[in-house]
Amino acid sequence: MDYIRNDYQTILERREAKAEGSYTSYLFDQGIDKILKKIGEESAEVIIAAKNNKNEDTVGEICDLLYHTLVLMAYQDITIEDVEAELERRAQKAGNLKKFHKVDKNS
Repeated sequence: MDYIRNDYQTILERREAKAEGSYTSYLFDQGIDKILKKIGEESAEVIIAAKNNKNEDTVGEICDLLYHTLVLMAYQDITIEDVEAELERRAQKAGNLKKFHKVDKNS
């Protein structure tokens, strides 16, 4: 996971020192709507690649989704440590399968 940390650090650097010709800097300049649009597009592309059962394509699209998610995190000052803390908190839960309730359609 050092790659994710390294990518995140590079993204933070691009946020602070706008590098001309940098796609990351472009995303920061465009703002939250552009970043979220890219996350939506990449999410759809992950789904399509997975549905087509093409693991190589799926891996590439997952990488694109992770990158754009890291950009979002940097844009909103969410750190890797924030995400790790939440994952740790969730890992402490056991038997957390949500119970589904029956709906009485006659009421």
